[in-house]
This record gives sequence, C-alpha cells and structure tokens, in this order.
Amino acid sequence: MGLTEDRVGEGKASGAWVIVLVKDLDQAKQRLGDVLDAKARRELALRNAERAIRAAAAGDHRLVIGGSAEVKDIAERLGVEAVIERKQQGQNVAAKLGIAHALKSKAQAVLILSSDLPLVTPQSVKDMLDVAGRIAPPAVVAAPALGRGGTNALYISPPDAISLHFGEDSLTAFRREAETKGVNFAVHKSDAMALDLDEPEDLEHARRMD
Repeated sequence: MGLTEDRVGEGKASGAWVIVLVKDLDQAKQRLGDVLDAKARRELALRNAERAIRAAAAGDHRLVIGGSAEVKDIAERLGVEAVIERKQQGQNVAAKLGIAHALKSKAQAVLILSSDLPLVTPQSVKDMLDVAGRIAPPAVVAAPALGRGGTNALYISPPDAISLHFGEDSLTAFRREAETKGVNFAVHKSDAMALDLDEPEDLEHARRMD
C-alpha cells in the first residue's frame, strides 16, 4: 500500500517513544575484531550508545533496552529509563521487549533506533518523526542502512502494526508485511542514520565523512 494522502497534522508524531537498542559493550562490534582490539571496540560501542541515547531525546519518551547492567547504568546516568534483557537474543527480541514495555504505558507509536550509528543526531531523529507525523496510521517508516538492505531506524504506529524483521534485507521484509496488512509504508532516507558500524569498511566510510 502506498502513502495515504490523509494527514495527521504538521510536526513530529505525537506520543512516540524512541527505543534505543544497546548490546553488552563487551560483546559489541565483534565483526570489527580484525581492525580494532577489544578496548577500542568497547570504546566505540560506548561512544555510539551514548550518542544514540542523546539523539532519542527528540521523541516524547526515551527507553533503552540494554544487554547488561552496565548499559542500564549508562542510560540512567543520561536520565533515561532502561530495561535489561535477561539474555541477549538479537535485535528483534530486544525490540519486541521495548515495544511491549511501551505498549504497557499506552504508547501510540515507537521509533526503534540502532545504537551503531556514528552520525545520528537529535535533529535527524526529529526529522524522521516529522515525516512519520504526516502519515496517517497505521503507518511504518523505515530509515535504510547504507548498502546492505538493512534498517537502522523503524517507526511503527501503532507499535504492534507489523512484526519485526531486523537483519539482512529487512527493509524489503518490512515493506512487504506493511503492504500485505494495508499499513502505510514510507522510506525515510537520512544520511545521519544510513551509516552503521558493523564491518571494517564502515569504519573507513566514517573516516572519509569526518
């Protein structure tokens, strides 16, 4: 289904929770092991996590889903509510936990945000919420990752409008399910959200953009 012409008003989507997914810092960035040692990977993961948590302030409420007690402490130091995963089982399981928590508090929408984005800013999150706010629900807006068919940020209104498909070719999977269910779907292209640091070539790309 294409975008509806109905508008829900100007400005950002109201009632939107921004849910930041943060792995255990000691287990993050394993695929960068050939170019970064353990200390450097941890420092990178911490820096990106704090950046994403701060960027999430553009929403009406922030929530961190963390892979360790340390992540919870970091979130709380930044004044943000956090929930610890009992066991890390991947991005989809973590996102489901966040959505369930938001639904209990009657959230009208969620924006699920990766913590691997070295360029993300509060303005870029606000821009995505602004786009989402102009699409009548049920609605899904996806910010694609650079080059691999993935999704680095996902807005869903209501929060359970579609299932989760983070991973390889997730953008296509999100679009397909939205169309099947009659949910309005849009792609939001954002330079600040496109680059994630998963592979060695991503680091080089980030350096070129500095």
